[in-house]
Amino acid sequence: MGYTPWRMVIAVLVLGLVAAACSPTMRFHGYAPGDEELAEIQVGRDTRETVADKIGLPGMGGVMEGSGWYYVQSDWRQMGPRAPVEVDRQVVAISFDARDVVTNVERFGLADGEIVALSRRVTDTGPRGMTVLRSIFGVLGQFSPQMLTGG
Repeated sequence: MGYTPWRMVIAVLVLGLVAAACSPTMRFHGYAPGDEELAEIQVGRDTRETVADKIGLPGMGGVMEGSGWYYVQSDWRQMGPRAPVEVDRQVVAISFDARDVVTNVERFGLADGEIVALSRRVTDTGPRGMTVLRSIFGVLGQFSPQMLTGG
């Protein structure tokens, strides 16, 4: 009978470890400014310099391409020993004109497997760097560039 309490303690510890291994672990990579930060950027008024002061430059995982800056954030979930799965990816695209003045501020994400514009403040028809957006979203393998164009 002296062994029963120890067996119970060991069983509870083993069950606790098993339960902890099954709970999801979230990891966040990159940086996409939030809506409050983006609200500080004024289309037609802010420049590359003031955008860098307000929200910073695109960092690791982000892209500075031609007339646009792209901020990328990916959220990953890992369950136990399984490979991590990307559960969300958002891209903030800020476009500039030839004078380095902001022309577009847009946030893209995924909804039901489709790439969609989540928010948009623009002075022209859309981001000029569609090939960059296609690359950013196409890296996953489960998204194709045709999703952006509807083809």
